[in-house]
Amino acid sequence: MTKGKTAVAARKRRHERVRTKVKGTAAKPRLCVFRSLSHIYAQVIDDRAGRTLAAASDLDGALAAARDGKKKTDIAVLVGELVGKRTLDKGIQEVVFDRGGYKFHGRVKALAEAARKAGLRF
Repeated sequence: MTKGKTAVAARKRRHERVRTKVKGTAAKPRLCVFRSLSHIYAQVIDDRAGRTLAAASDLDGALAAARDGKKKTDIAVLVGELVGKRTLDKGIQEVVFDRGGYKFHGRVKALAEAARKAGLRF
């Protein structure tokens, strides 16, 4: 990994530091968030088995009509609600939150709060 002083390299360093402490299990999987300039993605991962249990993104077909004309933060709320609903449908109520090295504000915070509102505990 590069030790450059770019914003991307700094985020990767923060993410590695967080990942040493945050582990997902079958009983309490990890809710991982990735955001790019245009899109936002969320996955619920069991790290021990190496499996993705549920996922949602703003590119999901279920959100195609709902996201038109909305701001990125509002779209993140829709993704948080969708990943929360899909996770609860799998019978998982509790997760650990992995912010992916991003600051907990803006789209990441909106997604997390929407997932909590959907019924997930973390």
